[in-house]
Amino acid sequence: MPPRFVVTMKPLPCPSCRQTMTKHRFERMHHGEVTIDLCFPCQGIWFDEFESVQLTPGGIVELFKLIHQHRDDQRLPLRAPLNCPRCDDKLLHGLDVAKHGGRFNYHRCLQKHGRFTTFAQFMIEKGFVRQLSPAEVSELSVKVGIVRCTGCGAPVDIRKDHACGHCRAPIAILDADAVEKALARLQHAETRRTTRDVEALGDAIVMRERAASRQRRQQAETETGLVDVIDLVSAGFELVWQVIRR
Repeated sequence: MPPRFVVTMKPLPCPSCRQTMTKHRFERMHHGEVTIDLCFPCQGIWFDEFESVQLTPGGIVELFKLIHQHRDDQRLPLRAPLNCPRCDDKLLHGLDVAKHGGRFNYHRCLQKHGRFTTFAQFMIEKGFVRQLSPAEVSELSVKVGIVRCTGCGAPVDIRKDHACGHCRAPIAILDADAVEKALARLQHAETRRTTRDVEALGDAIVMRERAASRQRRQQAETETGLVDVIDLVSAGFELVWQVIRR
């Protein structure tokens, strides 16, 4: 089935400030690369459809490193409404729950061209940022009255609100323990992804050769009465080559 649209390498305008976003390439989950558009003045990321789930664990770590390099950049507040950089339609605000428990928000195109998310919300989605409980927000409000929203950049008076009044993003912090756990989880996933499973490969060779041998034996018995023998070494050559070339 042909794709609904063709992704080009043409520079895209930021959905918020409309400045040209910069393109950065990261490793794709199965093969090739994912090209992602970033706006550092707005600290926002544009993902074409499904790109956010196509990043390898190593690619997520590389993107996190890039975000970290720009952590102290001056940030522009997000405008309303935000517009799709491909069709210019208004983006729809959405909320979701990450695998590791955090709630994050984003803005998606109804034409399924992709979605726009801030650096902070992406880090919540991937488990780098920990959201504060109401008790922790109350405790923090004694020392800090107003914080900047991790979702849209708007000021939030946490003495009155425990979430952003503009985009409803909860209050979150870049927690050292959360970062350590997220990095360890991604590193483990990357190791598993890039390490060849010798036992699984051996099982696959045996099962494949057994099936082929059974078929050859049945044919030989029918024609000549001879019985074939399993050759695991020669049978494994093709499977090993298929694994290595991926």
